[in-house]
Amino acid sequence: MSAPAASLTALSFDTSADLRERFGRIRARTARLAAPLSAEDAMVQSMPDASPAKWHLAHTTWFFERFVLARDPAYRPVDAAWDYLFNSYYNSVGPMHERPRRGLLTRPSLDEVKAYRDTIDARVDDAFDAGRIDDEAARILLLGTHHEQQHQELLLTDIKHALWCNPLRPAYRDDLPSSTGAGSPLAWCPCDEAIVTVGAAAWPAGSGFAYDNESPPHRVLVPAHALASRPISNGEYRAFIDEGGYRDPALWMSAGWTVVQEAGWNRPLYWDEGLDAAFTLGGMRDIDPHAPVCHLSWFEADAFARWAGARLPTEFEWEQAARTQPVAGHFADDDGLHPRAAPPSPGQPAQLFGDVWEWTSSGYGPYPGFAPWQGSLGEYNGKFMCGQWVLRGGSCATPRDHVRPTYRNFFQSPDRWQFSGLRLARDA
Repeated sequence: MSAPAASLTALSFDTSADLRERFGRIRARTARLAAPLSAEDAMVQSMPDASPAKWHLAHTTWFFERFVLARDPAYRPVDAAWDYLFNSYYNSVGPMHERPRRGLLTRPSLDEVKAYRDTIDARVDDAFDAGRIDDEAARILLLGTHHEQQHQELLLTDIKHALWCNPLRPAYRDDLPSSTGAGSPLAWCPCDEAIVTVGAAAWPAGSGFAYDNESPPHRVLVPAHALASRPISNGEYRAFIDEGGYRDPALWMSAGWTVVQEAGWNRPLYWDEGLDAAFTLGGMRDIDPHAPVCHLSWFEADAFARWAGARLPTEFEWEQAARTQPVAGHFADDDGLHPRAAPPSPGQPAQLFGDVWEWTSSGYGPYPGFAPWQGSLGEYNGKFMCGQWVLRGGSCATPRDHVRPTYRNFFQSPDRWQFSGLRLARDA
């Protein structure tokens, strides 16, 4: 698994101690996220797209063992058979257990997985102490910490779905705060036609971490348009429901209308039938009409935009606006784990970061000149550039230091168990 080496300075770290601190901090946060879960909670897999919390804990550990520690030809794995259990989709590494059957893995136990994490953490520390974390290992280690942050969000969204499937609707945590806000009127922020540069410099050659799917930078023509000043709220989406949005086929893509009919969709995921409460990681809570609506599929976001006489923004329209804004909003670090209402932001878009991932009208594909990372890690993003849509901005379950204006998330049209919402756009 060769790739161009990069110094710690190029990786945005002054010393190996900085990278070591980041590794320990992110690993500890994953353990804290899993702490409220019982062994039974940690094993359940509520649908094929989700994974058990125990698997997330093991897979993120396997990533460091397989791609960092095992670079040493003399390395001996904790258990060679776990390569098969905890590999996700790296076919160049070897075969893997089927994703829809991860919930059948009663062994190793949760305690054994936690011990596995402790062992690999100790071995990484030993590698730092012995000076075996060279520039290439440091590059992969840094990637591994960002990979783990992705799984921190997935751990939360997957366990939320699993707990919602329980008729008792148990809370992930009983101590999560409940927040309501006054909100702000929706306004339009106009933008003139422009040629803009989008994308990030290829990492690790460029300064600052970025996934390969964010590169290379390139120029695009962004026609004149207007972006909504904030994401669509629960109250606004309720009006769509009340006016028959889920009953009007003219608003839906053909494939989306088929899903609505077959799955019986008539409201966002987790809303109750009365449309006044929703399941959250803190259990059932009253719906704040001013907070951003979330857990929408691309089909639902697109249908709402059509009903509203608008459209979804392109990812380039979104990035053009986000590049002028600080990465500020409600993130996982704030420990609310649910979207909150936006404060007023006169003259410019608000809540571009945090709270909800925002669906765009851009299909997930390669940028001109895209080159995947070399070796096995080249399977990380590029091979999924088919049949998916780009989301931007992060959510209330995303770590704050994980997102940036160029970050491209991606999911399929029916997917709605993520904290996904929408912002409107319209032509000038």
